[in-house]
Amino acid sequence: MDLLKVLFVGDIVGKTGRKVLKEILPEIKKNFYVSFVIANVENAAHGNGLTEKIYNEIVNAGVNCLTSGNHIWDKKEILKWIDTKNNLLRPLNYPPNAPGKGYAVFNIYGIDLTVINLMGRVFMQPIDCPFRKLEEIIQKIKKPIIVDFHAEATSEKIAFGYFADGKVTAVIGTHTHVQTSDNEILPKGTGYITDIGMTGSFDSVIGGEREPIIKRFLSGIPYKFEPAKQGEGLDGCIIEIEKNNFLCKNIIRMKIRKINGEFILKMEDAFGNYNMLKLKKFGGGKNENYKI
Repeated sequence: MDLLKVLFVGDIVGKTGRKVLKEILPEIKKNFYVSFVIANVENAAHGNGLTEKIYNEIVNAGVNCLTSGNHIWDKKEILKWIDTKNNLLRPLNYPPNAPGKGYAVFNIYGIDLTVINLMGRVFMQPIDCPFRKLEEIIQKIKKPIIVDFHAEATSEKIAFGYFADGKVTAVIGTHTHVQTSDNEILPKGTGYITDIGMTGSFDSVIGGEREPIIKRFLSGIPYKFEPAKQGEGLDGCIIEIEKNNFLCKNIIRMKIRKINGEFILKMEDAFGNYNMLKLKKFGGGKNENYKI
């Protein structure tokens, strides 16, 4: 094959997100010939942080590289074991003495793929500059390179995408839990999307129960974030990497929702081609394709 296909799964939120991941991931890998899976996991443990037990659960589900962001430290137990996991990343632009690491290299059929985790600074923690940190690290590594850019502001994400264009294979935005429809190939060949979305409950406010969040807006009083359970779904994208130059040939946006007991997959690539796949039954059921 002339293409290397990498699946990036949107932020996994709580038990519902992990359940959906385990149900859907094997089917996606099988049907779309995915060779490598990346997922953002900073909200995987009841909506905040990551435990070692849940880390193992996600790896056993088939995720090869686990990225994160500002919530990675919410479960303090991670400070004891993050340095023992070679495939778990925290943002590279944290201070040098922070535990864990910000990038890792994975060998896929003889190709060294580097995954870099960086975090924005607009409306976020004032850590080191992600632009300069990328410039520094790419002097040491070669493409293919996929960047998880965990940031709040769309302007910062878009600026970072153009800054990284041609230097990396793809820039995948995370953090907001709301998928954007701007998956594209930038002028110098880098695949880009402002935010990949999330995996979990979509009958929710960004994965959380609606009422406590609405009460917070109405009263100004903080209420505990509780992961929601209804309206299961998964957001993600497939990054198609050309093996001759390790740039992005296509970036295919995916939205999977459970509707009337069945999972419906909607896909749109960087060139506006749209497909819908009705997954009647996972684990051997017949799949029906509908082109719209």
